[in-house]
Formats: sequence, structure tokens, C-alpha cells
Amino acid sequence: MKAKNFFEMTNEELEVKVKELKKELFELRFKQLVSQLSNPLSINECKKDIARALTIIRQRELGISEGPVKETKTTKKRTTKAKA
Repeated sequence: MKAKNFFEMTNEELEVKVKELKKELFELRFKQLVSQLSNPLSINECKKDIARALTIIRQRELGISEGPVKETKTTKKRTTKAKA
């Protein structure tokens, strides 16, 4: 899952997603132990998704990033400085 998708979620949604991902990681590890895991790289992807979600939650706690970003259809105009 891309980090952009996590930024669009609220804090409550992120916490629920972290719980789901941790459960999924547990199941993936269990499947690996009984040799039923078809893609071993899925464990790494799951760990990274957990880290992304926890990072965004922490950034919001510290005030580094804001809540969910609502995209608008208007484009942002850049301001240029005039050379004197």
C-alpha cells in the first residue's frame, strides 16, 4: 500500500489498519512456519505497511503532518519572486 493512501486515512482508521496488518503479519508468519506461504516477500511488505501507518500516526501526534488531506480540483499557483 502506498504512503499516499495512509495519509488519506483518519487516525482512527490508521489504528484499525495497524491492528489488521499485525493480524495479517501473524498469519503470514504462521503460514511460513508450516511451509504454506507462497510469497515470502509478503512478510516484508506487511512490516513496511505497519511502519508507514505508525509513522504517520506519530507525525500527526508531533504536529509534523496534518490530518487527512482532501484533494481539490483547483491547482496551486506558484508565486515567483521578482528580481530587483
